[in-house]
Amino acid sequence: MKRKVILWIGVLSLFLVTGCFGKKNDNLLEKFKKQVSKSENYYLSGDLEITNHEEIYSYVVEVAYKKDDQFRVELKNKTNDHEQIILKNTEGVFVLTPSLNKSFKFQSDWPYNSSQSYLLQTLITDIENDADKKVEESEEGIVVTTKTNYSNNKNLVNQKIYIDKEGNVTKVEVLDKDGVTQIKMTFSDIDYDTKFDENYFDLNSNMQASKTEKLEQTGKTIDDIVYPMFLPTDTHLSSENKVSKMDGERVILTFTGEKPFTFVQENVGVTKDYETITTFGEPALLLDTIGIVEDQTVSWISEGVEYYLTSEVMSREELIEVASSMATIPIEK
Repeated sequence: MKRKVILWIGVLSLFLVTGCFGKKNDNLLEKFKKQVSKSENYYLSGDLEITNHEEIYSYVVEVAYKKDDQFRVELKNKTNDHEQIILKNTEGVFVLTPSLNKSFKFQSDWPYNSSQSYLLQTLITDIENDADKKVEESEEGIVVTTKTNYSNNKNLVNQKIYIDKEGNVTKVEVLDKDGVTQIKMTFSDIDYDTKFDENYFDLNSNMQASKTEKLEQTGKTIDDIVYPMFLPTDTHLSSENKVSKMDGERVILTFTGEKPFTFVQENVGVTKDYETITTFGEPALLLDTIGIVEDQTVSWISEGVEYYLTSEVMSREELIEVASSMATIPIEK
C-alpha cells in the first residue's frame, strides 16, 4: 500500500511539473504574439545567412513595419555591399536597386504569400497555421518548431523559432527535408514602439535617400560567363553564342534534352533618369540578389549583369534550382 502511495505521488509530481513547464511555454509564445499584434510600428535588424550548394550568402537586414501592412526590408550583401530594398506601401510592392537607378513593381501579395524568416507577422502566421507545432523549453526561453510555406522552394519544410524569456524572437532556422539548416536569421535588435518619418515608406524618397553618390559602373563586355552547375536529367548545353549590342554584350546559352531551357546574360545599363519597371512575377532571394520569379522565367541582376532563364516545360521550382546553381565554371556540351 505504501509503495502505491509513493508511486501515485511521483506520477502527480511529474504531471504538475510538466503542466507548469507547458504553461510557461504557452505564456512566452502568447507574449511574443501579443507584442507583435499590439505594435503599430516596429523596427528590427540582424544578420541573414542563406546556404546554397555549399556556398553561404550573408546579408545585413533591416526591417521597418508600419500599421496597414507597410513594410521596408533593406538587404545589404556583406561580400560586395550590394544593397536592395523590398518596399510595400499603399501603392504596391517594389524592389529597389539604387545603384542602378531602377525599381521593379510587382503585382504580388508579398509578404503573406510565403514564409519570411525576417518578418514577425509571417512567423506568427506560420505558428497559427500549424496545428502540430512543437513548443519546447530551452535555457534561453522556448523553441517553436513549425511547418513552412516557401512557395518557390518546396525543399524548405520546417523552421525553428527561438524566443527568449522576454518574449522576443532571437533566431530563426529554416530546415530542409534532411533537417539541415538552409536559412538562418539572427536578430540583434527589436523595437516595438519606434517612430518613422512621414516619407519613410515613400518610393521616391527611398530611391533618393538610398542612391549611392556614384552609380554602379557596368562593363561593356562580359568577361566571366556563368553556367548552371545543376542540370535536369538528360539535359545538356548544346550551343553558346556571344553577340554585341549597342551598350555591351549578350551571351545566349541553349540547353536541349528532356528539359530544354535558354539562359541569357547581358550587360545592364544604368539609366540617367530613375526608372520603374512593372513585372508580374514574385520577388525572391536568388544567389546574391533579389530576383523575379514568374511561371516560365527567372531573372535577376548582379554585378552589372542581367540574367534571364526561361523554359516552356520546366516548373518554377526547377527553374529556381537551376538559377541557384550558377558558377563561372565551363561545362561540357
